Amino acid sequence: MGDSVGLVAFDADDTLWDCQGAFCAVEHALAELLSPYAEADEVLRVLAATERRNMPLTGYGAKAFTLSMVEAAVGVSRGCVGGEEIGEVLRLGRRLMELPATPLPGVEATLRRVREVVSCPVVVFTKGELRDQEGKMDRSGLRRWFDDVVTVDDKTDESYRQLCLRYATTVDCLFMVGNSFRSDIDPVLRQGGWAAYVPYHTTWAHEATAEYDHERLWWLSSIGDLVEG
Repeated sequence: MGDSVGLVAFDADDTLWDCQGAFCAVEHALAELLSPYAEADEVLRVLAATERRNMPLTGYGAKAFTLSMVEAAVGVSRGCVGGEEIGEVLRLGRRLMELPATPLPGVEATLRRVREVVSCPVVVFTKGELRDQEGKMDRSGLRRWFDDVVTVDDKTDESYRQLCLRYATTVDCLFMVGNSFRSDIDPVLRQGGWAAYVPYHTTWAHEATAEYDHERLWWLSSIGDLVEG
Protein backbone atom coordinates (compact mmCIF):
# COMPACT_ATOMS: atom_id res chain seq x y z
CA MET A 1 0.00 0.00 0.00
CA GLY A 2 2.80 2.38 0.82
CA ASP A 3 1.91 6.06 0.62
CA SER A 4 -1.60 5.32 -0.72
CA VAL A 5 -2.97 5.04 2.83
CA GLY A 6 -3.94 8.36 4.39
CA LEU A 7 -5.72 7.06 7.51
CA VAL A 8 -5.58 3.89 9.61
CA ALA A 9 -8.65 3.04 11.71
CA PHE A 10 -9.25 0.29 14.25
CA ASP A 11 -12.58 -1.02 15.43
CA ALA A 12 -12.86 -1.27 19.24
CA ASP A 13 -15.19 -4.00 20.57
CA ASP A 14 -13.86 -7.52 19.89
CA THR A 15 -10.93 -6.06 17.96
CA LEU A 16 -9.05 -4.27 20.76
CA TRP A 17 -10.80 -5.93 23.72
CA ASP A 18 -13.46 -8.57 24.40
CA CYS A 19 -17.03 -7.35 24.33
CA GLN A 20 -19.29 -9.99 22.78
CA GLY A 21 -18.06 -12.64 25.22
CA ALA A 22 -19.33 -10.51 28.09
CA PHE A 23 -22.67 -9.92 26.35
CA CYS A 24 -23.06 -13.67 25.78
CA ALA A 25 -22.39 -14.35 29.47
CA VAL A 26 -25.05 -11.81 30.46
CA GLU A 27 -27.52 -13.32 27.99
CA HIS A 28 -27.08 -16.73 29.59
CA ALA A 29 -27.42 -15.23 33.07
CA LEU A 30 -30.68 -13.60 31.93
CA ALA A 31 -31.96 -16.92 30.61
CA GLU A 32 -31.18 -18.54 33.95
CA LEU A 33 -32.90 -15.73 35.83
CA LEU A 34 -36.04 -16.09 33.70
CA SER A 35 -36.05 -19.89 33.67
CA PRO A 36 -39.24 -20.02 35.81
CA TYR A 37 -41.08 -18.36 32.92
CA ALA A 38 -39.55 -19.79 29.74
CA GLU A 39 -36.90 -22.09 28.33
CA ALA A 40 -33.48 -20.54 27.61
CA ASP A 41 -33.95 -20.71 23.83
CA GLU A 42 -37.22 -18.81 24.11
CA VAL A 43 -35.67 -16.13 26.34
CA LEU A 44 -32.81 -15.60 23.89
CA ARG A 45 -35.19 -15.55 20.92
CA VAL A 46 -37.38 -12.90 22.53
CA LEU A 47 -34.34 -10.87 23.57
CA ALA A 48 -32.89 -10.91 20.05
CA ALA A 49 -36.22 -9.88 18.52
CA THR A 50 -36.59 -7.10 21.09
CA GLU A 51 -33.08 -5.80 20.35
CA ARG A 52 -33.77 -5.81 16.62
CA ARG A 53 -37.03 -3.92 17.07
CA ASN A 54 -35.47 -1.35 19.40
CA MET A 55 -32.28 -0.62 17.45
CA PRO A 56 -33.75 2.15 15.26
CA LEU A 57 -34.77 3.98 18.46
CA THR A 58 -32.06 3.08 20.99
CA GLY A 59 -29.06 2.26 18.79
CA TYR A 60 -26.26 0.01 20.06
CA GLY A 61 -24.51 -0.37 23.41
CA ALA A 62 -24.91 -1.61 26.96
CA LYS A 63 -27.69 0.82 27.90
CA ALA A 64 -29.77 -0.09 24.85
CA PHE A 65 -29.17 -3.77 25.56
CA THR A 66 -30.26 -3.35 29.19
CA LEU A 67 -33.54 -1.73 28.13
CA SER A 68 -34.14 -4.64 25.76
CA MET A 69 -33.42 -7.13 28.56
CA VAL A 70 -36.01 -5.47 30.81
CA GLU A 71 -38.58 -5.47 28.00
CA ALA A 72 -37.82 -9.11 27.17
CA ALA A 73 -38.18 -10.08 30.84
CA VAL A 74 -41.62 -8.50 30.98
CA GLY A 75 -42.57 -10.17 27.70
CA VAL A 76 -41.52 -13.75 28.42
CA SER A 77 -43.06 -13.60 31.92
CA ARG A 78 -46.30 -12.10 30.56
CA GLY A 79 -45.91 -9.27 33.04
CA CYS A 80 -45.33 -11.49 36.03
CA VAL A 81 -41.65 -10.71 36.56
CA GLY A 82 -41.06 -9.21 39.98
CA GLY A 83 -39.22 -6.13 41.17
CA GLU A 84 -36.30 -8.10 42.57
CA GLU A 85 -35.87 -9.86 39.25
CA ILE A 86 -35.93 -6.56 37.35
CA GLY A 87 -33.33 -5.30 39.80
CA GLU A 88 -31.13 -8.27 38.91
CA VAL A 89 -31.62 -7.55 35.18
CA LEU A 90 -30.39 -4.01 35.82
CA ARG A 91 -27.38 -5.36 37.71
CA LEU A 92 -26.57 -7.58 34.72
CA GLY A 93 -26.70 -4.51 32.49
CA ARG A 94 -24.43 -2.61 34.86
CA ARG A 95 -21.83 -5.37 34.46
CA LEU A 96 -21.71 -4.52 30.77
CA MET A 97 -21.37 -0.81 31.47
CA GLU A 98 -18.34 -1.52 33.66
CA LEU A 99 -16.43 -3.87 31.36
CA PRO A 100 -12.69 -3.62 32.10
CA ALA A 101 -11.90 -3.58 28.36
CA THR A 102 -8.64 -5.43 28.94
CA PRO A 103 -6.67 -5.40 25.64
CA LEU A 104 -6.68 -8.69 23.77
CA PRO A 105 -3.36 -10.54 23.35
CA GLY A 106 -1.06 -8.82 20.87
CA VAL A 107 -3.06 -5.60 20.67
CA GLU A 108 -0.68 -3.25 22.44
CA ALA A 109 2.42 -4.57 20.67
CA THR A 110 0.62 -4.23 17.34
CA LEU A 111 -0.42 -0.65 18.03
CA ARG A 112 3.10 0.26 19.10
CA ARG A 113 4.50 -1.16 15.87
CA VAL A 114 1.86 0.52 13.73
CA ARG A 115 2.78 3.89 15.21
CA GLU A 116 6.41 3.22 14.37
CA VAL A 117 5.84 2.39 10.71
CA VAL A 118 3.02 4.67 9.55
CA SER A 119 3.12 8.44 9.17
CA CYS A 120 -0.63 9.00 8.74
CA PRO A 121 -3.15 9.43 11.60
CA VAL A 122 -4.25 6.31 13.49
CA VAL A 123 -7.73 6.39 15.06
CA VAL A 124 -10.38 4.24 16.69
CA PHE A 125 -13.62 4.13 14.72
CA THR A 126 -16.36 2.42 16.71
CA LYS A 127 -20.13 2.36 16.91
CA GLY A 128 -22.32 2.46 20.00
CA GLU A 129 -23.18 4.86 22.79
CA LEU A 130 -20.61 7.62 23.27
CA ARG A 131 -20.18 7.47 27.06
CA ASP A 132 -20.06 3.67 26.99
CA GLN A 133 -17.35 3.55 24.32
CA GLU A 134 -15.34 6.38 25.87
CA GLY A 135 -15.38 4.62 29.23
CA LYS A 136 -14.07 1.38 27.74
CA MET A 137 -11.39 3.29 25.88
CA ASP A 138 -10.17 4.92 29.09
CA ARG A 139 -10.24 1.66 31.06
CA SER A 140 -8.31 -0.16 28.32
CA GLY A 141 -5.28 2.12 28.65
CA LEU A 142 -4.95 2.21 24.86
CA ARG A 143 -5.92 5.81 24.18
CA ARG A 144 -2.28 6.95 24.02
CA TRP A 145 -1.75 5.00 20.79
CA PHE A 146 -4.45 6.87 18.87
CA ASP A 147 -4.84 10.35 17.47
CA ASP A 148 -8.60 10.25 17.98
CA VAL A 149 -11.53 8.09 19.06
CA VAL A 150 -14.61 8.49 16.86
CA THR A 151 -17.92 6.95 17.97
CA VAL A 152 -20.92 6.80 15.63
CA ASP A 153 -24.44 5.42 15.95
CA ASP A 154 -23.80 2.99 13.11
CA LYS A 155 -21.06 2.34 10.56
CA THR A 156 -22.63 3.35 7.27
CA ASP A 157 -21.04 4.31 3.96
CA GLU A 158 -21.66 7.95 4.84
CA SER A 159 -20.06 7.63 8.29
CA TYR A 160 -16.89 6.29 6.66
CA ARG A 161 -16.88 9.19 4.23
CA GLN A 162 -17.30 11.66 7.08
CA LEU A 163 -14.49 10.00 9.04
CA CYS A 164 -12.12 10.35 6.11
CA LEU A 165 -13.23 13.92 5.41
CA ARG A 166 -12.27 14.76 8.98
CA TYR A 167 -8.69 13.82 8.10
CA ALA A 168 -8.65 15.36 4.62
CA THR A 169 -8.60 11.99 2.88
CA THR A 170 -11.03 9.65 1.12
CA VAL A 171 -12.26 6.12 1.76
CA ASP A 172 -10.07 4.70 -1.00
CA CYS A 173 -7.10 5.83 1.14
CA LEU A 174 -8.47 4.29 4.36
CA PHE A 175 -7.07 1.13 5.96
CA MET A 176 -9.66 -0.32 8.36
CA VAL A 177 -8.94 -3.08 10.91
CA GLY A 178 -11.85 -4.90 12.51
CA ASN A 179 -13.64 -8.09 13.43
CA SER A 180 -17.04 -7.45 11.84
CA PHE A 181 -17.24 -8.09 8.11
CA ARG A 182 -20.59 -6.32 7.98
CA SER A 183 -19.55 -3.13 9.77
CA ASP A 184 -15.76 -2.90 9.41
CA ILE A 185 -14.88 -4.59 6.15
CA ASP A 186 -17.64 -4.55 3.53
CA PRO A 187 -18.40 -0.78 3.61
CA VAL A 188 -14.70 0.04 3.17
CA LEU A 189 -14.04 -2.43 0.36
CA ARG A 190 -17.14 -1.30 -1.54
CA GLN A 191 -15.81 2.27 -1.46
CA GLY A 192 -12.35 1.30 -2.69
CA GLY A 193 -10.49 1.21 0.62
CA TRP A 194 -8.23 -1.34 2.30
CA ALA A 195 -9.24 -3.62 5.18
CA ALA A 196 -7.78 -6.20 7.55
CA TYR A 197 -10.32 -8.72 8.82
CA VAL A 198 -9.57 -10.25 12.23
CA PRO A 199 -12.51 -12.59 13.03
CA TYR A 200 -13.31 -12.98 16.72
CA HIS A 201 -14.25 -16.35 18.23
CA THR A 202 -17.84 -15.19 18.75
CA THR A 203 -19.91 -12.81 16.64
CA TRP A 204 -23.06 -10.89 17.48
CA ALA A 205 -25.94 -12.35 15.46
CA HIS A 206 -26.89 -8.91 14.15
CA GLU A 207 -23.43 -8.56 12.58
CA ALA A 208 -23.66 -11.76 10.53
CA THR A 209 -23.24 -11.32 6.78
CA ALA A 210 -21.70 -13.02 3.75
CA GLU A 211 -17.91 -12.82 3.52
CA TYR A 212 -15.87 -12.66 0.32
CA ASP A 213 -12.33 -12.32 -0.97
CA HIS A 214 -11.03 -9.02 -2.30
CA GLU A 215 -7.72 -7.77 -3.64
CA ARG A 216 -7.64 -5.07 -0.97
CA LEU A 217 -8.55 -7.39 1.91
CA TRP A 218 -6.14 -9.01 4.39
CA TRP A 219 -7.41 -12.07 6.29
CA LEU A 220 -5.67 -12.28 9.68
CA SER A 221 -5.79 -15.06 12.26
CA SER A 222 -4.83 -12.60 15.00
CA ILE A 223 -4.23 -8.88 15.26
CA GLY A 224 -0.51 -9.51 15.68
CA ASP A 225 -0.37 -10.75 12.07
CA LEU A 226 -0.95 -7.17 10.97
CA VAL A 227 2.65 -6.21 11.65
CA GLU A 228 4.36 -9.61 11.70
CA GLY A 229 7.63 -9.47 9.78
